[in-house]
Amino acid sequence: MAIRYEKIVTSRFGDPEALTLAGYEATGGYQAVRKILGKMEPKDVIELVKASGLRGRGGAGFPCGLKWSFVPQNLNPKYLAVNGDEGEPGTFKDRELMIRDPHQLIEGILIACYAVGIAKAYIYIRGEFDAPWRSVERALGEAYAKGYIGENILGSGFGCDIYTHRGAGAYICGEETGLLESLEGKRGHPRLKPPFPAVVGLYGKPTVINNVETLSNLPHIVNKGAEWFAGIGIDEKNTGTRMYCVSGHVKKPGLYELPLGLTCEEIIFGYAGGMRNGKGLKAVIPGGASAPVLTAQEVIEGKVKMDFDALARAGSMGGSGGVIVMDETACMVQAAGRLARFFEHESCGQCSVCREGTGWVSEILNRMEAGGGRADDLATLASIDPNMRGNTICVLSDACAMMFGAFLKKFHGEFEAHVAEGRCPLGSPYPG
Repeated sequence: MAIRYEKIVTSRFGDPEALTLAGYEATGGYQAVRKILGKMEPKDVIELVKASGLRGRGGAGFPCGLKWSFVPQNLNPKYLAVNGDEGEPGTFKDRELMIRDPHQLIEGILIACYAVGIAKAYIYIRGEFDAPWRSVERALGEAYAKGYIGENILGSGFGCDIYTHRGAGAYICGEETGLLESLEGKRGHPRLKPPFPAVVGLYGKPTVINNVETLSNLPHIVNKGAEWFAGIGIDEKNTGTRMYCVSGHVKKPGLYELPLGLTCEEIIFGYAGGMRNGKGLKAVIPGGASAPVLTAQEVIEGKVKMDFDALARAGSMGGSGGVIVMDETACMVQAAGRLARFFEHESCGQCSVCREGTGWVSEILNRMEAGGGRADDLATLASIDPNMRGNTICVLSDACAMMFGAFLKKFHGEFEAHVAEGRCPLGSPYPG
């Protein structure tokens, strides 16, 4: 079945005027808000988004409209927290949406707030993202001046304020409850669930948390309809497009907005130009550092598709859309060690399983890569893996375990060779 291709959230990326309110309006901007405010019931907007099949583009792929429907309508105030933290290694999409088309995000926020009955929204932006923050702040100023944000928007009786909040560069604040704690001015320590944010979220009130890319789809769905959006993608559960952040050993690394349902092979060898320097494909991380690695055999012979459900069936996940491609020269022990060091550094330390486990894994893998592997290291890693899963408040520990567990299982021989030879058999330079 041919998959229909149409750019949605990046459709204005080639137009520098899209940064301005006038340029955004000239290409249909804020027409979706005009279409719903005072003309559609909020519940009908939720049903429209449900019918579109839009799933969260931040990691878990949870249906957007369904998430909204969990929020109690009789409890006020309610809040929207926009996750623009984007700390997942290999991911660089949300920052581009905020830089290149900030009004699209703002309009998406207004649609979400109207649908759920929210009067205040906070855009949580990673601390290092100075350019995205400036772009969004400038757009907010324009939208306030034009009456798209504030009280009685377009005379509809609906009012909404939108604020930016800059984080401090902590990966854990990309986790939804860690983000809420940070918004409240506390340390970004994830919360125990339940209760879930939809009921007890920001300041103890019902809260919707959506990713930047997710919200950026909403104006297009309202303008063109649920059926149009659902017609892009592979099936009714994987509709629309995704922004794939392709990096690593490819000829054309970059950001690609493509329909859900393409294979990993099509993305790498079609859109990203194939492997550079004539090298062979060895491994792919399909959804950011937290997504378990895929082998070249799984990608090419298995024809793994890059939609949420196909990747889950393959034992990985779509995650944040960060596609990290490694060729035959890449050392899998070194790759796993670098990722483990990242998870160790970014653990908030709240749970001993994560605080200690990520450190042990990082120490073993990096020692092994440096030539100090021991005979019992592989058995130790195998025993650590299951104990790091399902025993912590958030899934950072699980993410680290899924990562190194997949590397160890799928490239076991390479790990054994490191121990047996007392060095990296691929000759990869050890970063120390």
